[in-house]
Amino acid sequence: MSDLPRLWLRHESRLTERRAPLVPSDAARLVSQGVPITVEESPQRVFPLAEYVRAGCATAPAGSWTRAPEDHHVLGLKELPPQPDPLHHRHVYFGHAYKGQQGARELLGRFTSGGGALLDLEYLTDDDGRRLAAFGYWAGYLGAALAVLHRRGTLRTPLRSLERTELDTLLREGRGGGTALVIGALGRSGRGACDALETAGIEPVRWDLAETRALDRDALLDHDILVNTVLVTRPVRPFLTPEDLDAPGRRLSVVVDVTCDVGSDCNVLPIYDAVTDWTHPVRRLREGDRPLDLIALDNLPSLLPTEASRSFSAELWPHLPNLGADSSPWSRCLRLFGEAVAREAAGADGEENVRVR
Repeated sequence: MSDLPRLWLRHESRLTERRAPLVPSDAARLVSQGVPITVEESPQRVFPLAEYVRAGCATAPAGSWTRAPEDHHVLGLKELPPQPDPLHHRHVYFGHAYKGQQGARELLGRFTSGGGALLDLEYLTDDDGRRLAAFGYWAGYLGAALAVLHRRGTLRTPLRSLERTELDTLLREGRGGGTALVIGALGRSGRGACDALETAGIEPVRWDLAETRALDRDALLDHDILVNTVLVTRPVRPFLTPEDLDAPGRRLSVVVDVTCDVGSDCNVLPIYDAVTDWTHPVRRLREGDRPLDLIALDNLPSLLPTEASRSFSAELWPHLPNLGADSSPWSRCLRLFGEAVAREAAGADGEENVRVR
């Protein structure tokens, strides 16, 4: 029992983040195995605190992880608040800090100054590099759904979280939407995007590795909707550049970047410099008689928080009892964190050596 981790599920500071990495039913499974769990109050989390209490979890005020005992692993999803600056705990969440993203150096510095560590959920993989827990399917599903609704003129803003039945009704009720291309169609996100398009009555064109090795840019520009779901871990030739958006005869009118690697050298869509948000999910990149719009939301699955949380938690919870094990996938996460810190300390700008599929 003493080898089991102590978990602290934090409140998400982003107001539009309603997901939870661990749902009450899976928390109950961990508690039954002897894993102590503290859950912070959260006004927006889709699962009521009372359900975690019934699962056997302790409770704490929102944001109190900063005062949690240092032997606790702090579990979350999205970015940490800016304070406190030094981070003393081991944090489990999506840090987005290993590919030169904006703010990455500052975040890693917060961990090194406080003696904490980042166990990045993006790099929780098996021995073959396949992710063990991911929101990819729902990210792709929602990215494609928003593109269709926007192109039909039925996307309502600001965005709000939905149930899947409500979203699918909106997709089925409308007509049209044009042609759609999904890049990365064989991956989790790509499959989700294709399923959403088919729900909307659109048969997508599917591209994957073979098509991106010798990318036909003219064919890409000849679709109405592009959904990019490709995650790359080293710089490659971009799929689109700003010059491509001005190509004569461009048909493309909506670009959805599910990956949102903006600011990284690994970004395959360097046509924008900031993500969009729930209030303004669509940004106009080109005006005139051939307008082109961008959707680049970095928390798409939170639009379906119940379904996305349950599927992610089902994949994650079996690995949480092994957080402290030297031979577990978590030890790989810790090693990658150490390598990222070392690169920053050395000022290295070399090629990223982390692979995730």
